[in-house]
Amino acid sequence: METNSGFYEFLDNLLANFSGFMWGMPLLVLLLGGGLYFTIYCRFVPFRYFRHGVNVLRGKYDDHDDPGAIPHYQALSSALASTVGMGNISGVAIAIATGGPGALFWMWCSAIVGMATKFFTCTLSIMYRGRDDEGVIQGGPMYYIEQGLGKKYKFLAVLFSVAGLFGCLVLFQANQMTQIIRDEVFHNQGLFAGSAHGGNFIVGVVMALIVASVIFGGIKRIGYVASRMVPFMVIIYLAAGIFVLLNNLSEIPGLFALILSDAFTGEAVLGGSLGAIMITGIKRAAFSNEAGVGTEAMAHGAAKTKEPVREGLVAMIGPFIDTILVCTITALVILASGAWQTTDANGVTLTTTAFTTEMGETGRYVLMLCVLIFSISTMIGYSYYGSKCTSYLFGSRYKKYYRVFYVLTLIFGAMASLDMAINFIDGMYAIMAIPTMTATILLSRRVMNEAKRYFSTLNG
Repeated sequence: METNSGFYEFLDNLLANFSGFMWGMPLLVLLLGGGLYFTIYCRFVPFRYFRHGVNVLRGKYDDHDDPGAIPHYQALSSALASTVGMGNISGVAIAIATGGPGALFWMWCSAIVGMATKFFTCTLSIMYRGRDDEGVIQGGPMYYIEQGLGKKYKFLAVLFSVAGLFGCLVLFQANQMTQIIRDEVFHNQGLFAGSAHGGNFIVGVVMALIVASVIFGGIKRIGYVASRMVPFMVIIYLAAGIFVLLNNLSEIPGLFALILSDAFTGEAVLGGSLGAIMITGIKRAAFSNEAGVGTEAMAHGAAKTKEPVREGLVAMIGPFIDTILVCTITALVILASGAWQTTDANGVTLTTTAFTTEMGETGRYVLMLCVLIFSISTMIGYSYYGSKCTSYLFGSRYKKYYRVFYVLTLIFGAMASLDMAINFIDGMYAIMAIPTMTATILLSRRVMNEAKRYFSTLNG
């Protein structure tokens, strides 16, 4: 037992050091600075054409004969199935627990410039779509790096895809889903009292079976399921959060003041510093809305459209829904409840405590329902990303083997520690962001040329 404990402690420390090294100031400058560059360079397209993006999303410009696999709505739903998930419920709680309320301010900043980042990355994912070895149209950073920058930059495409094989594993989601089921079902019912690992293993197996039943159907089945699950889960979660906030309406201005003041002082965090709070907020925002990581471009690259800019406009709506709306609701509920100051809980347990404090047992059950739906939808969406990376690296026939590997890792995620799961994924996200942002910056001028052409057709 001591040997196992020592090994897990070593692995925990190794992954923590790996994540800390990757999320240094250079990467923050690349993500936040790159997003700011995109925002200014495109002259604030995400805000000027937000309404047009909504019209594209509604299907106003859909053409059944356009190339691609799924409509705009299902492409966004597939992307949101991955982004609107445990990052919004558990990731925000981790940000507040480790970085204080001020971390939310840096999440907002990251999301605002992330809208422009997604506009660029997802426009490129349509502009430079490639074909896999089966002749099927594919999109994503690996394809627009190779198609847009040429063969000499293929090493960046390979780097992205290799990191994507592991970065797209949902160890964190499996871990947090298991945690809430263990806390709220097994613990309350007295099940597996003497064997926590036994209960975690059973949850992992059930998750694996549910996810496998969907992901082996490919992107069309994923898009179909996601387009029905995502709106439902977002509405329920927002309704519960808004209910809590209405009951604490008088406290809302003070909470926003706390967030803004703590963002620059770090007083709420023992030993906190501006740099540490920025890193926490930007890291959790990247985990939540994926802007600049490149995963979102793989989902949007499957959209049925001949106009790349349209998909870029649809994609930019994602960070607004994911971070500006859903993450803010979560943060305000946690702050209003006071749970972040009265408990040492972290992750999904902290969010559960907050909702239970404000809504009683109803809050506990509503959150549990949302966690189940959020987690499963994310697990379904991410399998597509890993499969695309596998196909690019090894060929389409190996996708089925990756899906088997992916499903089995859900069981490992259910039994791993929270720190181990999140540090591993954070580190892989950092590696994925480097080629994605580098290539997008190099190709940004081509995106703007395409945008000028497209917007001239609207004005003409």
